[in-house]
Amino acid sequence: MEIDIMKKDWKREYFSIPNLMGYFRLILIPVYLMVYIHADGMKDYAIAAGILLLSALTDFFDGKVARRFDMITDWGKILDPIADKLTQGIVVISLIFRYRFMAIVLVIFIVQQLGQGILGLIYIKKSGKVEGAKMFGKVSTAFLDFMVLVLVIWIDIPKNVALAMMTVSVFLMTNSLLRYFDYYYKEIRK
Repeated sequence: MEIDIMKKDWKREYFSIPNLMGYFRLILIPVYLMVYIHADGMKDYAIAAGILLLSALTDFFDGKVARRFDMITDWGKILDPIADKLTQGIVVISLIFRYRFMAIVLVIFIVQQLGQGILGLIYIKKSGKVEGAKMFGKVSTAFLDFMVLVLVIWIDIPKNVALAMMTVSVFLMTNSLLRYFDYYYKEIRK
């Protein structure tokens, strides 16, 4: 079974309400970056955090709408994690300038995304199916989103609290990568 997104009803596939929400999240990325880079005080950091919160809420609701109104599409299964990962990656990069340890978070994040992406593509090629995110991946993503939101808005957070949050995030991302590897390895060998 091969996936051919181009043969599907393209309006439903690409322009469903959940997918429009995904495009909106992509548009929010440069908006966040401009606000954060040019932040001149607590008010600006609060606006940057508000943009991230809006992105997270949109991410939450696009999945709810897709499931509730039968608008799940293969393109949406691809678009949603791309919007997640681009948002997370840009936010992590933006935070490196305030928190050096965030560079380690970025390296683990990149390794995790490349590893999961490659395994996912191999799985799609073999099975012809596009899988949604697993719960352990959602937990890792949710914690990373929470952590970056806190680090963006709480500019005078104690260093030990920031370091503890980053350490937990690294642990969750590593755990997620290993569990995805195990899952895809078993599925690909079937």
